[in-house]
Amino acid sequence: MELQQMRYVVAVAETGNFTRAAEQCLVVQSALSHQIARLERELGTKLFDRTSRRVRLTPAGEAFLPAARQALDAAERALAEVAAASGEIRGPLAIGAISTVTAVDLPAVLERFHARHRKVRISLRSGASLELVERVRQGTLDVAFLGIPVNARPKGVRGRELARGDLVAVVALGHPLADEDDVDLLRLSAEPFVDFPAGTAARAQSDEAFVAAGVRREVAFEVTTVNFMAGLIRQGLGIGMLPAAFVPELRDLSILQVRDAPARMEYLIWSRFPLSPATAAFLSALGISAAESSKPPNGDE
Repeated sequence: MELQQMRYVVAVAETGNFTRAAEQCLVVQSALSHQIARLERELGTKLFDRTSRRVRLTPAGEAFLPAARQALDAAERALAEVAAASGEIRGPLAIGAISTVTAVDLPAVLERFHARHRKVRISLRSGASLELVERVRQGTLDVAFLGIPVNARPKGVRGRELARGDLVAVVALGHPLADEDDVDLLRLSAEPFVDFPAGTAARAQSDEAFVAAGVRREVAFEVTTVNFMAGLIRQGLGIGMLPAAFVPELRDLSILQVRDAPARMEYLIWSRFPLSPATAAFLSALGISAAESSKPPNGDE
């Protein structure tokens, strides 16, 4: 059994197609098919069901795939550790981030890190905070930038608070509230809201504040991106609440201070697993020491 054979199996499983997998692996399809057939003979079982219309994993293939990924990750980690011992940082760095990060200038941080560590393969995934936490727990992301309520601490990961601040109300320029200097949650509750989906950390920040104030509100529009939210607000379909530090990025909207505003925290998390050289170097670039980066995960202290 060879690592290259495992790479081919993973590529076919991810693409669902032998031709696309061969293109991804930069080999001819016949070579890829031959190596997978050779591996299947060694294992004594088929890994894929092949038809003229599609390719899918057999039960044996489903069992083999996670182990193959782990073996490939371990091999890449070994290469990165050897390189680090010689002073070279290399390997993958998978980052997750919400779309409203303001505590750090993430594009600038990534540009500086890339300039210093050219052999690190950086990937970035945007998503909701709870999804990103789970991906860091599973090890498919190395670090993630979150936006969460100030009383929340994700469990099973290491982390550090980056910043905190209040949410502000965002309304269309022609909205009756646009000329107000400030408002309270009771006044805002009379308006239809545009907000993130129920159950997300971004939504919880507002929901918890309205519950604490004993006020009910109507969320008429649930969206997954800030741009979509801003577009609906500009059309006067509803109002929203967003981090005060982020709203200067939005145009043609009126911003109102909220007297009993909900608070929000930006939080950086990283894996509870031993850090790869690339992850340790990235945390160091953010001012996080080796001692802090290796402290017990949240919930284990």
